[in-house]
Amino acid sequence: MRAPKRVSRRVVALSAGVLLGLGVVTPATAAPLRDPQAAAADNAKRQIAALQDLKVSQSKSESKMDSSLVVAKRETSDRRLAAAVPQLQTPVKADPAARVTVDIRATVSDGLVNDLRKAGAGIRYVSPTVGSIRAELPLAAIEGIAARSDVRFVEPAVGAKTSREVNTPPGPPGKAGPSKEDKAKQVEAATKRALSAKAAAATTSEGDRAHNADGARQQFGVTGVGVKICVLSDGVDSVPASQAAGELPTVDVLPGQAGSGDEGTAMLEIVHDVAPGADLGFATAFISDASFADNIRALRTQGHCDIIVDDVVYFNEGAFQDGPIARAVNDVTASGALYFSSAGNEGNTVDGTAAHWEGDFVDSGVSIGKFAGTANNFATGGRTQIYEPISDQSSFGVVNVLKWADPLGASTNDYDLYLLDGNGNVLQASQSFQTGTQDPYERVNTSPFGGHNLRLAIVKFKGDNRYLTLSSLGGRYKDSSDGLKAYVTNGETFGHSAAKDAFSVAAAPANDPLPFDLEPGDPPNPRGPFPGAFGSAQKPERFTSDGPRKIYFNADGTPVTPGNFSSTGGTVRQKPDITAADGVHTTAPGFSPFFGTSAAAPHAAALAGLILSGNPGLAPTDVRAALTNTAVDIGQSGVDNVTGAGILLGDRILGYTGASPQPLAEAQAPIVSGANGSPFVNPGDTARVLLPVTNRGDGDAVSTSVVLTSSTPGVVVTPRSKFYGTIGHGQTGINTFTVSVPASQQLGVPVQLDARVTFAGSLSPRTTHLSVPIGQPSTVVHDFASTGGPLAIPDNDPTGVTVPLAVSGIGRASKLSFSVDGTTCSTDIGSTTVGIDHTFVGDLVGTLTSPSGASAVLFANSGGTGNNLCKVVFDDSAALPFKGVGSDKAPFTGTWRPAQSLNALLGPADGTWTFKVVDTAGADTGSVRAVSLHVSGYVTAGGGS
Repeated sequence: MRAPKRVSRRVVALSAGVLLGLGVVTPATAAPLRDPQAAAADNAKRQIAALQDLKVSQSKSESKMDSSLVVAKRETSDRRLAAAVPQLQTPVKADPAARVTVDIRATVSDGLVNDLRKAGAGIRYVSPTVGSIRAELPLAAIEGIAARSDVRFVEPAVGAKTSREVNTPPGPPGKAGPSKEDKAKQVEAATKRALSAKAAAATTSEGDRAHNADGARQQFGVTGVGVKICVLSDGVDSVPASQAAGELPTVDVLPGQAGSGDEGTAMLEIVHDVAPGADLGFATAFISDASFADNIRALRTQGHCDIIVDDVVYFNEGAFQDGPIARAVNDVTASGALYFSSAGNEGNTVDGTAAHWEGDFVDSGVSIGKFAGTANNFATGGRTQIYEPISDQSSFGVVNVLKWADPLGASTNDYDLYLLDGNGNVLQASQSFQTGTQDPYERVNTSPFGGHNLRLAIVKFKGDNRYLTLSSLGGRYKDSSDGLKAYVTNGETFGHSAAKDAFSVAAAPANDPLPFDLEPGDPPNPRGPFPGAFGSAQKPERFTSDGPRKIYFNADGTPVTPGNFSSTGGTVRQKPDITAADGVHTTAPGFSPFFGTSAAAPHAAALAGLILSGNPGLAPTDVRAALTNTAVDIGQSGVDNVTGAGILLGDRILGYTGASPQPLAEAQAPIVSGANGSPFVNPGDTARVLLPVTNRGDGDAVSTSVVLTSSTPGVVVTPRSKFYGTIGHGQTGINTFTVSVPASQQLGVPVQLDARVTFAGSLSPRTTHLSVPIGQPSTVVHDFASTGGPLAIPDNDPTGVTVPLAVSGIGRASKLSFSVDGTTCSTDIGSTTVGIDHTFVGDLVGTLTSPSGASAVLFANSGGTGNNLCKVVFDDSAALPFKGVGSDKAPFTGTWRPAQSLNALLGPADGTWTFKVVDTAGADTGSVRAVSLHVSGYVTAGGGS
């Protein structure tokens, strides 16, 4: 047998040095390496080869699954991988029922949803628009779902983070946060304290002063009136407490989209501090990436929001192309809305705080696997280094994402990402296939407990060289103790914040500095000017993410520079755009102070609200010019990659636009009487209509007049118009009209009135649609109860359960109420004597829908930890709203105002009504047992009903 060829120790050492990134390409400058390093190199190559063994053995259906799901599935029956890669961690965590929460990218249909249920899935969110379903799916069933022709890819539920900079330094995790029950109890207690407390000084964001917004409102007389500003974040748990304390007005929350947490509450308080006259709205961004995109559009189309602001980024968002969330942003900005988003807290190259590298793939010549693939060379200047080192201090629970210049959902170049330690052990691997239907995206996580000498390696498994971006979100790249050099480039910010017409917002402190070092030995954090205003000497937060953002593909996936996907191709978007305040105080629990670009974005959005309030109808391009042209330059001279155009000042912005106080006069509900002063208007009557007009604007409504018309055939309004004169700010004017109703008007068919209010001002005219009920409502109430046995409410499932209610013999409804019935009321779990038995009623949303399709939400996320609804009546005339009711009222009984008025459902009553209950959070269950609809018709000419 031939003796093996001897290889000198120096050659082995040099090869190991190249692999570990410690060597250079010329032997003359290579330092001798120790045997442990050579062993680490061999260990890394051996373990990655074992992982590639797994990759090449995957079936066609497994190739449509994220590699972590494949590993989790294989590990249940084959322990060889665990033996070959002993420290490999998988981010896939199954619940006690062996189910995994996944995002299924597919052509969404009822058939797919039904088949998922048959496979044992719990449906969490369905978006036909985005083409995505979030579900809890048995691990064993995932491959079968992936095999479907209508399924493109299945991946673990994509995570997200807000851009809040927590008030403690990074490090090992502490104890778990409060439970859902504990949080609900804390919110209820805070609300009660706020309601019972004596009047106290309001908590106002220091950003209001630092941005000169307080002085600008006084100088220009604008408050945000006429503008609706809506927030997307985690949740608004403490909004009732904030409202009770006088910190927030009414917040229009999309039904079922209140979310969980209080970053949304804190952001809303900031918006209200700076633009106190603006209307407010909210929707959560945390159900899934698809729901985030859907809620952006819904806030614009259903919520009628003029300005939308968020502080959330999903880890899989496109870097080089606008993904589903960014495309939703594009849709709302194209319709005229303004969109603001946090730039992120991932650091920048100017301050040396970044964990980001991007550039062309450079073949290192180092084979790092068994079957295919060479590692990327991060080094420059003739060196070879295939690892990017993560600092020990910032390695706790870091999300590391790799993306490259391929179109979303159509990547054909296959890159993989590995996380290793200094001994060459693979700790996490992301090696999904890219065969033409997947995203150009891989992700690995560091342990929540951190690690020592962690490093990342990029391997091109197959395909062409592409431009790459590698980010460790919340980490920092730093030279390692064993000789690795950190290679860092700018361009950290990505995703929808970098959408072309979005405002990406960086942060600068309004008051005190961040109270800890980002890493030991860092220079001091900057402080703000409070109680003064921002000036040119202000420094941005050291953690704020930098730009610019390179883009290689249009939103539809077509290339910007066909054939050139290298550093010389694509186009560049200048991001961030502007800078605003953070480090401010709110009353939301845990957000005092509130640091991060999460706090900066709502300041900027509120300042834009003042612009629109004082300049109604101003074009988005003019708003952008006002913000950027008046910003105070605080970074590198001119527009820069950390602070954009600079920091905003309210007085400069409003002076630039020529803002002025605007009146806003609108017609209110009329006071109507029929013949001979009767409270009812019958067919053939000439009704007397008192029409109030209220000015809720910032300025006086001069030369106010109303034109009152009707679209109902045969109705005559006299006079057609009336002059109201000047209506002062906050005042109401009243005039009298007569409305002649034809004898042919049907009972129960209201007369429709359009009140067009004109006044001297840019917000004029304002048209309000009103209605006058026709006929005398009957006092006879007809009850229609649900039939059949109890129906289970699916846990944390957006499809919920629907109860049909058949109504007949009414004609048109004059009055409606709805009851959750029962015989004996208690808080007993699983009680069979209550109308709805459910633990944690605060999870539930109940909606009533008429045969015509009109809907009204009866209750939504109220009741906290309380159990069961029993003998509850929802009636528009009730004294108290059910919204905000605490768990101390459980079991919930009595009469309450619904979340939305039932008057919207009045009309033809005969047919099938539906009552739908959706459970919006996990862990609590129950059933709908007994409900009823109560309907009154009209008194006929013969006195019947």
